[in-house]
Amino acid sequence: MRRQLVILLILFCMTAGTGCERVGDWVDGECHHGDLDRPRFCDRSGNLVADRPPDSDQWLDPDRLIFAYTPVEDPAQYREVWDEFIEHLEEVTGREVEFFAAQSNAAQIEAMRGGRLHIAGFSTGAVPLAVNCAGFVPIAMMGHDDDFGYEMEFITHVDSGIESVAALREQTLAFTSPTSNSGFKTPSVVLEKDYGMIAERDFDVEYSGGHDNSLIGVYQRDYDVAAVANEVTNRIMERGDVPADSIRVLYRSETFPTTGFGPVYNLSPELSEAIEEAFFSFPWEGSMLQEEFSNANRFMPITYQEHWEMIREVDAAFEDGYSCR
Repeated sequence: MRRQLVILLILFCMTAGTGCERVGDWVDGECHHGDLDRPRFCDRSGNLVADRPPDSDQWLDPDRLIFAYTPVEDPAQYREVWDEFIEHLEEVTGREVEFFAAQSNAAQIEAMRGGRLHIAGFSTGAVPLAVNCAGFVPIAMMGHDDDFGYEMEFITHVDSGIESVAALREQTLAFTSPTSNSGFKTPSVVLEKDYGMIAERDFDVEYSGGHDNSLIGVYQRDYDVAAVANEVTNRIMERGDVPADSIRVLYRSETFPTTGFGPVYNLSPELSEAIEEAFFSFPWEGSMLQEEFSNANRFMPITYQEHWEMIREVDAAFEDGYSCR
């Protein structure tokens, strides 16, 4: 059947005289789409991310670059945290750089898809959508020497009376958002696979909008249990905003990759190389980034194909491919 479809596509292409290159690329294997938005993106290298267009007329080479960090906690606070990196980015690229305070993963992805966002850090769970729908190319991740990542945790207040994940039945669980790996996807898989529990059937659900909101909601007893990324909640507790001894961890997952950083796929080669250089040459010692992200001491190189394999497997439990519409 597939062979017949391929033959029909080739015959249509030859007859219509339009779209032949795209169809031919898909048919003869030169252009692999995979989960990438078709026909917008092409992956000839097989690394699961969009290739730069071969036609230089389609490259972006803006005088002003827009940079965004994943929308967690207070965007205004993170604008200051990133000031030194932005100055370094400006020096290395020779371009003006503006910080974009994204209010949601969806807004961040749409901005990059629309050509209004050139460099970004996307949260773990949002990276696959950003790659497949917006042409995001992850190149870096915060790490400490060769260590990186975070764990998903189910947390509750120490005085909640909840001593285990199984006791979540008929209680209220706070997810963060449907695009979040640790705030929705992984905990949903864990609850169904390991505990036989499904949202809205076995427990009530609320969406907090962020890991910080979930932690504070548990602390203030608004939620019985929350699913969070401990890289965020640990920072908040280290700052003293929530007493660590007020929170009980009911479950901790295996380690996931943290926020992925990189450019959009269609920047000019020279600009993309300069952006990559800026990430890996940034001086962490004594920086505001080091102060805020105390568990990291550098940007380490990553690939979407390798480091997000586990995340893609979790996503596969929810849907067949990534919807960009």
